[in-house]
Amino acid sequence: MKKNRFMAMAMAGAMVMSMAACGSSAAPEKAATEAAKETAAATEAAKDGASTETKAAADTSDVSNASNVAPEIPDGATVIKLGTTVNEQDSFQIAAVKFAELVQENTNGAYAIEIHPNGDLGGERDMLESMQMGTLDMGIVTSGPFVNFSQDMGVLDMPYLFANKEQAYAVFDGEVGRELLDTLESSGLKGLAYAERGFRNLTNNVRPIEKAEDLKGLKIRVMENEVYQKAFEALGVNATPMAWADCLTALQQGTVDGEENPINVINSYKLWESQKYVTLDGHSYSTAIITMSLDKFNSLDADTQKVFLDAAQQAAEYERAWVADQEAGQLQAMKDNGMEIVENPDVDSFKEAVKSVYDAYPQYDEYVKKINEVIATVG
Repeated sequence: MKKNRFMAMAMAGAMVMSMAACGSSAAPEKAATEAAKETAAATEAAKDGASTETKAAADTSDVSNASNVAPEIPDGATVIKLGTTVNEQDSFQIAAVKFAELVQENTNGAYAIEIHPNGDLGGERDMLESMQMGTLDMGIVTSGPFVNFSQDMGVLDMPYLFANKEQAYAVFDGEVGRELLDTLESSGLKGLAYAERGFRNLTNNVRPIEKAEDLKGLKIRVMENEVYQKAFEALGVNATPMAWADCLTALQQGTVDGEENPINVINSYKLWESQKYVTLDGHSYSTAIITMSLDKFNSLDADTQKVFLDAAQQAAEYERAWVADQEAGQLQAMKDNGMEIVENPDVDSFKEAVKSVYDAYPQYDEYVKKINEVIATVG
């Protein structure tokens, strides 16, 4: 993959949160809209030498020096507006910039991507609705709100669906992932590719959690999401749905014992100030979907459509590598600040405990079967 032409700029400041919180198709009106609230705050510069866990064709130095500066828009280019709810230091910005570079290069400057970060174009559900109406061209949106536009997308909320990133990538980059994206077309949306937000993990301030039984009785904040609540209740937790902003206060005051989030959120929000223990159980993998207005996509000629699809996939893989490249440094920072990390919990005990959640959502059985068939092929 071609090296970025811009060096990363030093940025500061807290980030707008946009972590995904997708709800059940059984009650899509209750699906979480936390996506615009729970994205990680500003991340550190990527660390050289970390493994990438992706098939992206980028060398380590290219990933570590990923640019967050969009290319200039050439005169005469057709401008495509792309929105995110995060700031310029987030991985979504990295994906957006790489996508912009590839589109501009591969259309010889005929098309240019104008990136609007920081929620300038609205929250994530707002942006999806704008894309439906054709008033916004594109966005990078976490998986949470999509259940409101395709009930099938709710399968991505099911607990412990993926054991590792390789499994997730095999599903999302293959036929099943494309089939799910195609279900969005009936709502006027075109899913181009799956970038990454990451695996969610447990933290608490009471005791280390090594197996499901250790969770019993703990009061854990969960996203305002039906499937998440059922999953944690099945684990014997006093699951407490709560907005992220309220959670931070609750953690400080001790009114909840813990919460669950990806490593980048735990690190960026310095949760070591209120949380002692981390369990890398990876109960949910959250995607970030590079999405386009279907009307806008259909207005492109076939060759340009292919450029957009290919650029989105390459940008998604590149962003995954960028995220993975930072993870080791973030984990070390958590340890350096006194957090005790259970890196290899008994995940089988967690999976056994949440079987009832799968029984409660038979509408996802077909997609769960398809996903498991793909997972079985991953070494």
